[in-house]
This record gives sequence, structure tokens and C-alpha cells, in this order.
Amino acid sequence: MENSKPIILWFRRDFRLSDHPALFEASKSGRPIIPVFVYDEVVETFGAAPKWRLGQAVDYFVDHLSQTGSKLILRRGNAAEVLLALARQTGAQDVWWIRAYDPDAILRDSSVKKTLKASGLGARSFHGHVLFEPWAISTNQGGYFKVYSPMWRAVKDIEVPAPEPASDVLRVPEVWPDSENIKDWDLGIEMNRGAQVLASKACVGETAAFERLDDFLKDRIGEYKIRRDYLAEHATSHLSENLAWGEIGPRTVWHAGLRAHQEGLRGAEHFLKELVWREFAYHLVYHTPRITRDNWRPEWDSFPWSEVDDEAVLRWKQGRTGVGLVDAAMREMYVTGHMHNRARMIVASYLTKHMMKHWRIGQKWFEDCLIDWDPAANAMGWQWVAGSGPDAAPYFRIFNPETQAQKFDPGERYIQRFVAEIAPEPGPEALAFFDVCPRIWGLSPNDRYPKPIVGLAEGRLRALAAYQARSF
Repeated sequence: MENSKPIILWFRRDFRLSDHPALFEASKSGRPIIPVFVYDEVVETFGAAPKWRLGQAVDYFVDHLSQTGSKLILRRGNAAEVLLALARQTGAQDVWWIRAYDPDAILRDSSVKKTLKASGLGARSFHGHVLFEPWAISTNQGGYFKVYSPMWRAVKDIEVPAPEPASDVLRVPEVWPDSENIKDWDLGIEMNRGAQVLASKACVGETAAFERLDDFLKDRIGEYKIRRDYLAEHATSHLSENLAWGEIGPRTVWHAGLRAHQEGLRGAEHFLKELVWREFAYHLVYHTPRITRDNWRPEWDSFPWSEVDDEAVLRWKQGRTGVGLVDAAMREMYVTGHMHNRARMIVASYLTKHMMKHWRIGQKWFEDCLIDWDPAANAMGWQWVAGSGPDAAPYFRIFNPETQAQKFDPGERYIQRFVAEIAPEPGPEALAFFDVCPRIWGLSPNDRYPKPIVGLAEGRLRALAAYQARSF
């Protein structure tokens, strides 16, 4: 009788059938499986673009899961209450899920586990969101890693288990519980007119994620290390979007990169290092959850960043700082939901150093605008550039957008691709910015391009003076 009781499989950021340890184990059990997604208290906090992109992932997974003969049950409410009610309704004995490591998710998951166990139900979490569990790797002294390079050296030769294959058929319950309709949730409502533009840019679902990986392996991984920083080139994998929503598993990507490295493709090892950079972010967010909200280095608490969301911040958000590369990057994010990684460092440096604004302002704006938003990577990235985080760049490293453009955007192809006021003949993406940005901004491609908020030399000197006046 025990084997006839269903397992509720709770999907969160793992919308895939392969490389999914919880799904694989559940399918091996021979028990009925009830897949469920809950629009819960954590999802409620998501920004506009991540919430829209999550909706796209869920909508796709509903159809993808149906190919196995199964269904995805949709419910909305407090996660612990919803899952307990669903277990009682269906007679399920267990609830399983893939572990999360950021503080908001841990708080939710701990509540779920406590509630279920208090009611006599099983609650089991599995690995699957990262390659290495944060508690499974440590320094020679037994602590957690605070610097990336030693972590890379510690994990690069660890054997990562091969990903589990997808299960073609899942045992279904005799009676399916009721499901809500995702369209009723209107997860894209905060996107307004921007949703239609981003829909043409997003790469949604497991099948598309595998195609994206294959395309990268075939055409670009060999030159990845030397070409990845060139802003106008299609030189990176763009898999951050699919990893963020679990549409492809990290072990799948790792083994693909490892095979390329073993075949002698020059850029493959650097690609593997970037995967471990993602691991480093989750390692840190687990061991030091304050990184998502506070300065990781407490000595930065007295640094005189401004947290005033003023006219200068608005111009930064609008991509109207008067600095071409910064503005192109901000508009790329609006038009595509994505931003080139080097561009992220440049705009973060400009905000926190030239403008002397707090990194939390940028962190929050990225959280609202990125379709590949990841709570760990976003927090660590902002603090790394600002100087307040672990393994941070030296405080005196201030990106110069002009020299960065000369080196990584020769001919201003990237800048002119996104900034209509600069381009001799604005292309569709430069013009699309004015279709997706808030109407209240009142922006037009015919506007005169503004002068810089702060001069690059002036901003650098001001930042250096502030840094040197502090005792770190």
C-alpha cells in the first residue's frame, strides 16, 4: 500500500525532465507522481521581468510535461499551506523538491518541511541546482571559500556525476487534483508593453536550452576566452537565462564543457571556470546570507554611498547618463532582458563609483529588469564591483567606460545598436527601447543625447578621494 501513495514533486527553479535527481528518483519509485508549481510567498517578491520569465517557463513546462502523460498542477498561496492541503486532498505521503540556497528560499523551505513533518508527511530535498553542495566543499582549514581562485582549484578535478536521463513516462495518480490557470495569474502584468518585445528575445524551455548549448559548443566555445568580452559579438553561451530557471541542469552544462575541454577546444576551460563562478555565488549566499542585503564586508557600512533615488539615478535607469557604453548596456537590458557580463561590470562601476550611489540601488533595478535574474549571482556581482564583497576588485579599480568601449566595442557597434540618439541610422533594437520603456518617462528617439551626469575623470577622482579617506 505504501508504494501506491503519491509523491508530490514541487517544481520551483527546475523546469526540466533531464538532469533532475528528484524527478528521476520519484520515477524509479514506481509511485504516482503529482508535479506541482506554487505561486508562493517567494515568487510574490520577484521583480517584473523575472516574474514574467518565470511565467514563460511554467507555461512551457505545462506542455513539456504533458508529453510524458503527466500534468503540472498550479496552485497559489503560502507554500506550506498549499502543499499540506494538496497532500491531504490527494493522499500523497511525501513532498520532494530540488534544494535552494538563498535566504528567502531557505526560510520558505524550512517552513514547508516543518509543517509537513508535523502532519506526519515526508519532506525530502535533493541536490540539482548547483554542481557542488555549499557544505560539501571547504578550504584546507575547514571553512568556506571567500576567494574564487582557491575554490576553482579545489573543485576543478572533482568528478561530477553524470546527469540522469529524462523519464519518458511518469506514473500518474488515479484522480488528478484541480489546477489553477496560469493566465489568471497574469505574471507579466508589471511588464506592460515590454512583454511582447521580450517574448521575441527569450529562449524558453528545455528543448531550446539544449539547442542553445549545442549551438555554443559547435560554433563559439573554442574562441570563448578571447572573444567573450567583445560586446557586439555573439561569443557567449547565454545559458544564464536557462540555468536561472532550471531549464537545463548544471551537470549537463558541465559535462558538455568538460568534453569540449578534453577535445582540446581552447576556450572550454574558461567556460568551466564561469560555471564555477556561479557555484561560488551560491557557496557564498549559503554561508553568508547577508550578502543579499548588506555589505559583505562590514567595514563598508560607513562608506558614504548615497541611497537617494534621485534624478541622477533615474537617468542611469533610463540609459541617459550621457556615457554611451553605460547607456547602451542599460537599454540592452530593457530591450532583451539580458545584459552582457562585461557591460554589467561597467554600469555597476559607473553607478557605485562615478556616481557614488549604493550598490543596492543597482541590485534592485537588475532584479526588476533581468530575465536571467539569479539572487546569488546578482548580489555577489554588485558587491564584487562595488568593492564591498568577497574576492572583490581593489577599491581603486574603477572601470573607464571610454577605454572599455575602445577595447571591447571598436567602431561602437554595440553602442549604436542600442542608443538611437548616437546611431547614424537607428536600428530596430535601438528604436525598440522607446516602445518598452515606461511611457511616464516621455522619451523619444528624437531627443537630444544628454551630457554626462558626471565627467569620467571627475567621478574617478571623487571616488578615489572617498575611498582613501576611509580605513579598510
